Amino acid sequence: MSNKINSFTSQDVKILHKEPLYDGFFKMVRYDFRHKLFNGGWTDTVQREIFERGHAVAVLPYDPKTEEFVLIEQIRIGALPTSKTPWLIEIIAGIIDEGESPESVCHREAHEEAGIQLEDLTKALSYLSSPGGTTERIHVFVGRTDATLAHGVHGLPTESEDIKVYRVAEQDAWNWLQSGQIDNAASIIALQWFFIHKQTLLENWHHSE
Repeated sequence: MSNKINSFTSQDVKILHKEPLYDGFFKMVRYDFRHKLFNGGWTDTVQREIFERGHAVAVLPYDPKTEEFVLIEQIRIGALPTSKTPWLIEIIAGIIDEGESPESVCHREAHEEAGIQLEDLTKALSYLSSPGGTTERIHVFVGRTDATLAHGVHGLPTESEDIKVYRVAEQDAWNWLQSGQIDNAASIIALQWFFIHKQTLLENWHHSE
């Protein structure tokens, strides 16, 4: 017998007050709310500070001809307290601005961060990055690219970006996953999704040619 899950919906939360705490490159908002309890009734007022940074895409470019991924390296200051180096190996990513579709952001960021073009853009999944503290949802895609065109240093100086581009053999990426050299969520999730769904993905790309 299966257990019933998700017995509540958004209608079972009452937002009593929202107060902006900070409005800069990112935002912080305090929520005062009540919600239904599993054993019946409602909570007292709960206060939480929530990080509002919008929503984002993350895209993993793959070249089926060379069997290589295009990955990037850049500094992430949030990694400094717990990592040997804050320069992380990542997949391409970017924030979705108002009026943009996730797909258009994938194409824009692929050009800005790696100087490449994407074809056969495929939605893998979306996930909440840390719902206890932020509203951000990340949409993960995989796209076909010509990895032979990936090289150099890219990024927008206006956004203080300094991004190095790598062509990474499929086996090397797998090894980096296993060793923990790749340890940021979007990259782990995208690569794991690729290795699980590789056969079906490549068949779909082949049929689209």
